Amino acid sequence: MEKRIKQLRKELGLTQQELADKIGIKRTTIATYESGRNTPIDAVISLICREFNVNEVWLREGSGDMFRSNDRYSDIARLTSQLLNEESDSFKNRFISMLARLNSDEWEFLEKCALELCGVSPEKAG
Repeated sequence: MEKRIKQLRKELGLTQQELADKIGIKRTTIATYESGRNTPIDAVISLICREFNVNEVWLREGSGDMFRSNDRYSDIARLTSQLLNEESDSFKNRFISMLARLNSDEWEFLEKCALELCGVSPEKAG
């Protein structure tokens, strides 16, 4: 598991300190996991999987994909969790707050702009 924890951290572009901060443990604890001196307890494994959408079977056994497949609702739940853990004046929080106040016409306009930005015509988006 130590190799997979390090592989996950590198895939996420995090330092040991950043990973530790995100799941509420010490950096030295992450270092002991990555070196194989200690194995994470079930609670830490659950934290890692929940925070980073990691496939628990992959983390424990190395089989399957690193990340769980996403669906719209789990994406929204993960974003909501991240927003609650950030400063209230972060860009993400301000942006989501602005989106929450849009009316249906503004949502349609935003969709059109997003599609154009991505080079997709509204007709093809269906």
